[in-house]
Amino acid sequence: MGCVPVSCVATPKLHFIDPGLLTALHGYSIARLRSERGRVGPLLESFVFSELIKGAAWTKEPVAIFHYRDKDQLEVDFVLENPAGQIVGIEVKAAASVTHRDLAGLERVASAAGSDFVQGIVLYDGKQTLSFGKNLLAAPLPTLWA
Repeated sequence: MGCVPVSCVATPKLHFIDPGLLTALHGYSIARLRSERGRVGPLLESFVFSELIKGAAWTKEPVAIFHYRDKDQLEVDFVLENPAGQIVGIEVKAAASVTHRDLAGLERVASAAGSDFVQGIVLYDGKQTLSFGKNLLAAPLPTLWA
C-alpha cells in the first residue's frame, strides 16, 4: 500500500499485544466489562490485532497491516495488503448487530483501492454472516480463525 491511494494516518494507532494483560492492568473485572460495554471495543480490537499478527507470521507471502483514517474521519481498524497490492479491510465491532453505516470506512477504502480491493469484513459479536454488497460482509468474530 505504501500509503498511496489508501492513505495512512499521520499518527499511528497503538495496540497492546496482550489484551488480557491490558485488561488486568486497567483493573477491569468481568462484571465491569459487562456493565460498561464501551470498554470492550478497544480490548476486542487489540485482541484481533494480536491474532492478525500471529496469522501474518505464518503466511507464505508477507502481509502488511495498516490502520486507515481519512480527512472525513472514516476509519478501518485494519487494512491488510499483500506484495501484489491486494487489500482486505477489517473492521471490529463489539456489538451483536451491524448496520450499513458500520461499513462506511470499508466502502471508502474499497473506492480508493479500486480493483485491488478484495474483501471488506466487519467482525462482530453476532451469529450470522451478512452480505452488504459486493465484497462487503459482516461475519461473526470466530470467522477470524476459519
